[in-house]
Amino acid sequence: MIETDILIIGAGPTGLFTVFEAGLLKLKCHLIDALPQPGGQCSEIYPKKPIYDIPAYPEILAGDLTDNLMEQIKQFEPGFTLGERADTIEKQEDGSFVVTTNKGTKHKAPVVAIAGGLGSFEPRKPPIPNIVNFEDKGVEYMIREPELYRDKDVVIAGGGDSALDWSIFLTDVAKSVTLVHRRNEFRGALDSVEKVQELKDSGKINLITPAEIKAIEGEDHITGVEITKKGEDPYILKTDHFIPLFGLSPKLGPIANWGLEIHKNAIKVNNALDYQTNIPGIYAIGDVNTYPGKLKLILCGFHEATLMCQSAFQYIYPDKKYVMKYTTVGGVEGFDGTKKEAPKAVVKSID
Repeated sequence: MIETDILIIGAGPTGLFTVFEAGLLKLKCHLIDALPQPGGQCSEIYPKKPIYDIPAYPEILAGDLTDNLMEQIKQFEPGFTLGERADTIEKQEDGSFVVTTNKGTKHKAPVVAIAGGLGSFEPRKPPIPNIVNFEDKGVEYMIREPELYRDKDVVIAGGGDSALDWSIFLTDVAKSVTLVHRRNEFRGALDSVEKVQELKDSGKINLITPAEIKAIEGEDHITGVEITKKGEDPYILKTDHFIPLFGLSPKLGPIANWGLEIHKNAIKVNNALDYQTNIPGIYAIGDVNTYPGKLKLILCGFHEATLMCQSAFQYIYPDKKYVMKYTTVGGVEGFDGTKKEAPKAVVKSID
């Protein structure tokens, strides 16, 4: 069983920044996320989308924001359970909580911080009648292990950043890469679109637009997809893998059954104090929560994480007092004993 001080459900920007604020209080964190990498939507859906409302950054790409947050929290050595969804929660006799994932991994902590953004994400599946029969048999909705496609024929469908970026990446891995999109125009970053065009012109990517995939062929494993292109007869394109990247659909998921007060698919919290839910010891921060005047901004999630950690410290150590200090006074001390100057507030505990 994994034990920690604060168990964070969701490894998006708000969840990652929680590690930093908790680390200043000498509280260890472990994060659970259904996605295979940290960053939430910022890394999975729009890594190259510019964000304009992060303080001190006139503009920063979503993927770069994730990288910076990971660098910022590295000194506090957080743990990660990735590619697993938080499924059940049980309160123990000592007041702590045990959260079990869909793969059976158990985590124990006195405080749980739900920072799940818009909820757990499930892939948007194309309306192909037999697609579920080929899941894990050549059909994948997200790429976890690029080496799986080494020297294979791969067909990717989609028109956003994920489809473009993975098509570009896999040209150096796969035997062949075909990108199919139902429009001639793409929704992704301009530089990615231009790169795909360059790879098409050089013969490294087979680009088929406007077109759709209507059927899948195969028995125990996918062998081909049926492509329908406007003005042409449908035809079968042989392939070893079909990867439809149509984004992710957010759902609150099993958390909705944890006994929390829910309003319009969001968790109600007490924002007048500390963003605690109706269950003491369980907090909700970021886009997953709701309260009067709520704004769904990364910036607001950072603020909520800061106040939540102050409350979590008091919840875990009710007999300790603390006074507010600043990292510009004594620096930020990581769990390895090293110090780093940073213009962030720090709380020093006093027994």
